[in-house]
Parts: sequence; C-alpha cells; structure tokens
Amino acid sequence: MQDKILIVEDEPEIADLIETYLKNEDFTVFKFNSAKAALEYINTNQPDLAILDIMLPDMSGFTLCQKIRENHTYPIIMLTAKDEETDKITGLTLGADDYMTKPFRPLELIARVKSQLRRYKKYNLIHSEGEDKNIIIYLDLIMNIKKHECLLNDIPLTLTPTEFLILQILLENKGNVISAEEMFHKIWQDEYYSKSNNTITVHIRHLREKLNDTLDNPKYIKTIWGVGYKIEGE
Repeated sequence: MQDKILIVEDEPEIADLIETYLKNEDFTVFKFNSAKAALEYINTNQPDLAILDIMLPDMSGFTLCQKIRENHTYPIIMLTAKDEETDKITGLTLGADDYMTKPFRPLELIARVKSQLRRYKKYNLIHSEGEDKNIIIYLDLIMNIKKHECLLNDIPLTLTPTEFLILQILLENKGNVISAEEMFHKIWQDEYYSKSNNTITVHIRHLREKLNDTLDNPKYIKTIWGVGYKIEGE
C-alpha cells in the first residue's frame, strides 16, 4: 500500500513541485492550500506524514501542527519561509519532527520524508519477542516500546515519534552518554547533521517539559556539557 502524504502549502508552484517529486517516488499525495481544508481531510482520513507550510492564509502552520498533535502522532515536516531559528524552534516545540527552509532541494525533502516514514513505521511493527522485553522501567517512568506508550506516575505521556525515540535511546543506554550527533544519526539514519543543527536540543527541551524535568536538577535527562545527554543507570 502506498504511503499517503499530506501537503498544506498555499504557493501553487511549491505545492506542485513537492507533489511531482513525491508521486515520482510512488507516494499518494493529498494537497491543500488552506488549513481549514486540510483539517476537514484529517478529520476523516489518516495520512502517513504531513508537510506543513508555516505561512497559510487562514491559520498558521504552527497552529495546524498543534491541532494535528492533539489526536495524531504521524511525522510532521514544517516548511519555513526563511532561515529563522525561532521558526524552527517553535515548530519542533509544538510537535513537528523536522523542518526545511525555503528554498529547499526537492530531493533532500524526499530523503527526509522517507527517513521519517522509516522511523515511524518502526514503532508500529509487531515484534515476536515477549512483551516484557519491550518494557523499560526507570523510576516513575514506564515505556512500552511494542505498544508505543509511555507512562509517568501512571499518567500517559503524549510524545511525538521523535520524542519517544529519543527517550527510548536514552533509556536503552542508561548510564552512557549519547552525543547529539550520535542520537541524530540513530533517529534519521542519514548525513545531513551539522554542529549548528539544534534539532536534538529542542526535542530534549520539549521532552524535559513533558517529564517535568529541570535542566539544573534533572531527575531523568542529564546534560553532560560538551558531550551529550544521558539517563543515570540504576
């Protein structure tokens, strides 16, 4: 079955360009030029990934991202009009998994779409191992990898796919420091990382907020300055 990609972009030339490249890779594309039309589609359909422009005529892409995250966990890639750090950080904080700055190279966007889909599908595989092998317990945190669920003090955490995988990587490597670059490659499995890329930093910040963690006195995720992040071993 072909993966379904939602495009919400009000510039016809850009929307058509993305659609052409996606269709060339055998994706099914649903294209909208407004948030309202996209929400009507989302309410009755389940895409596998969404590509959202920030500047939309009726609603910002940030708000649309928030609305999607209220009920869905599929990957979201944001398109930013200019290389503004605040736009990137805002999008990632609100639940986006990745971002691209216009103008962008279509082939790089396709690579990122494929990377996000590979990672997301990994969560939905049914493993043959016993369920206990898929459960990680640390302090008040319980992660069920097979069911893609995470509980904090018995209360479900709403995590994006990227946040879930970051936490999983840290929990599976308790006691060991994982660098931002290593974590980036574990998640995206490609080479477009650069030292100025703060994607992991933003996701860690948002994850800490959901865990009620603090940077100064962390209970779960500890920053090892200049090296990376870790969760203490027990």
